[in-house]
This record gives sequence, C-alpha cells and structure tokens, in this order.
Amino acid sequence: MFVEVGHAGAQVELELTGEWRALQIGEIERALAAIELPAGKPVRIGTQHLRALDLTGAWALREFMRRARGGGSEVTFAGAPPDQLRLLDELQASAAAALAGQPALPEHTGLLASIGRHAVRAGADTVDGLGFLGRASITFLRSLTSLRRLRLISVARHVYDAGLTAVPIVALIGFLISVIIAYMSAQQLRGLGADIYVVDLVAIGVLRELGVLLTSIIVAGRSGSAFAAELGSMKLNEEVDALTATGVDPFEVLVVPRLLGLAIALPLLTIVADLVGLAGGALLCRYLLDMPLTQFVGRVNYAISPSTFWVGLLKAPVFAVLIGLCGCYRGMLVRDSARELGRLVTVAVVQAIFFVILADALFAVLFMQMDI
Repeated sequence: MFVEVGHAGAQVELELTGEWRALQIGEIERALAAIELPAGKPVRIGTQHLRALDLTGAWALREFMRRARGGGSEVTFAGAPPDQLRLLDELQASAAAALAGQPALPEHTGLLASIGRHAVRAGADTVDGLGFLGRASITFLRSLTSLRRLRLISVARHVYDAGLTAVPIVALIGFLISVIIAYMSAQQLRGLGADIYVVDLVAIGVLRELGVLLTSIIVAGRSGSAFAAELGSMKLNEEVDALTATGVDPFEVLVVPRLLGLAIALPLLTIVADLVGLAGGALLCRYLLDMPLTQFVGRVNYAISPSTFWVGLLKAPVFAVLIGLCGCYRGMLVRDSARELGRLVTVAVVQAIFFVILADALFAVLFMQMDI
C-alpha cells in the first residue's frame, strides 16, 4: 500500500507510505487512480511515513494533485512539500520561460528604488536563512535515530579536512599572536616594574578570547569557503538535483555531516591554539624578561580562574555552527555560472567572519552580566 486514505470532517487526508520509486510506478499510479475525490473537498497530504521519493514518484504525485485541483479541491501538505515537487516546478518554469522568450524585468536605477530592492532582498535572504537553519536542525534530529543516516564516515572525513589539516596554520597563528601580545605588553609594563602582569595578559587573552576567535576566523576563511565552493560546484553540475531526484535528502548527505565535522574539529583546534599560544608567551617571557618557566606556569595558575579556559572553549561549537551554516547555505544558493559561485564563496567567508565576531561580542556581554 502506497496511500492511506482517511477523512477528517470535510477534508480528505492522504498519508503517503513506503518507497515511491520508478520500479513501483505502476502500483503507485493504480493506488492514486483508485482514490475517489468528491468535488470541492479539500485534500491534505502527509509525508511523515514516506521512506523514499524519486522524480518518477514525484511526477505521479504531481499529476494526482493536478487532477484534484482540476476537480475544485484545494491540496495542501502536512508540513513542507517534498523537494522533488519543487524541482519539477522549477524545471517546468524554466522551460516555459525559455519557450516564451520573456525578457528580464528592467532594473530601476533610482536611489529609493535601489534601497527598497536591497531591503526586500535582505529580508527574503534572512527568511531563507532561517528556513535553512530550521531544515538543517530537523534533518540532524532525524539523523540521530539511525547511525546509517548520521553518516559517521562522512563526518570523520570532514573532521580530518577541517581539523587535522588546519593544525599547522592554527598553531603558527596562535604562537605569533601570543608573542606579539607578550612583546607589546612587556614594552609598556617593564617601565612600570610590572613585568609579571605580562603573563596575566597573555594567559587570559589567549584562553578567553584570542585563541578561539583567531582560530574561528582562520577556519572561516579555510573551511567556510571550501564548503561553499564544494556545494556550489555540485549545484552547477546538477549533482544536488540528482540526489533529490533519486530520493536522497541533500541536507542529510551534504549539510549535516559538514556541520557535525566542523563542530567537532573547531574545539580541538582551539585547544591547540591555546596550548601553542601559552608556549609562545612563555618563550618570549623567558628570553625578553628573563622569567623562568616555573614562574610563568605558577603565575598562569594564579591569574586564570577555573572558568577562563571553558569560557573560550564553550564558544567554539557555536562559532563552528555559524561558519558551517554560512558556507553550506551560500553554496546551496549557487545558480547559473562560475561567476555566481565566486561571488557567493566570498559572501560566505565575509558573513561567517562577521557572525563569529558578532557572536563573540554577544558572548562577552553575556559573560559580563553573569560575572564569569
């Protein structure tokens, strides 16, 4: 059975079940043809129990919906319509526009028109971004029900690509930044006889803020751009549409593993940056201030509170999710040309860095209010 028919008052409720694939198209069409639809009676379609839907099954469902609407029935879905229907509508609209040869709408050049156009686009982009976040969250929660759907092999590959291969550059940047902080603060504090406070500045600055922030910015430029470029290339090559046509959820295969991999990799990279940063500060204090390593370590233990390290580490998964969402969202928006791919990769990196810095500022205010 591919369709369960029920009635709720004046509404016909259909629940799609099983696998709607090309191999079963004959049975699917017979099941749909056997459904009697009273004229004008609304129809509500549920897809909660639908295990798979390819393009052939979506076409049969679309023809049924057209027959129902032709009889005066209003057709709605219990939730979001399947992506396969969206793909069929886009293909039909593109074909109709190509046959009609309709020219593009003229672009207004007035200042007010330009402001209004950008405001509308920004609003629509915000709504689409929230929808992308919601769908990624629902797909992740659904993936938790099965290890096969969680795709641990893909997650491990992204942990390697985004984490292990980034260790050298993260360690180098963490070392150099801590040396710069220690050198600049030593120049100012040595004249006041407060050399020991250089350790406080390095330890608190690296563990609480700079370690995770600089690591996130590096990962945003490195992995965020990679996510956008990979998914954008797949969109240009119609590989994402091919996944949808074969009944595979692109979010389950492409988006969720990248978000999980980055959420695991970024905290580990933050720990590496913290350790190397402290080592860089200890090295400079040793040779610039003649401070023994034991004194440096003792001062670090005195300067930091039990929450200093965890405050920085707590930010890492949040920053990772923001970076991954920006990269994947912009990559999935790529259409038409390689120029659009390059533009959206740039937008993904810029937005990822902006959201990371914004989130860090919000965390700073939050922790200040919590007196942490």
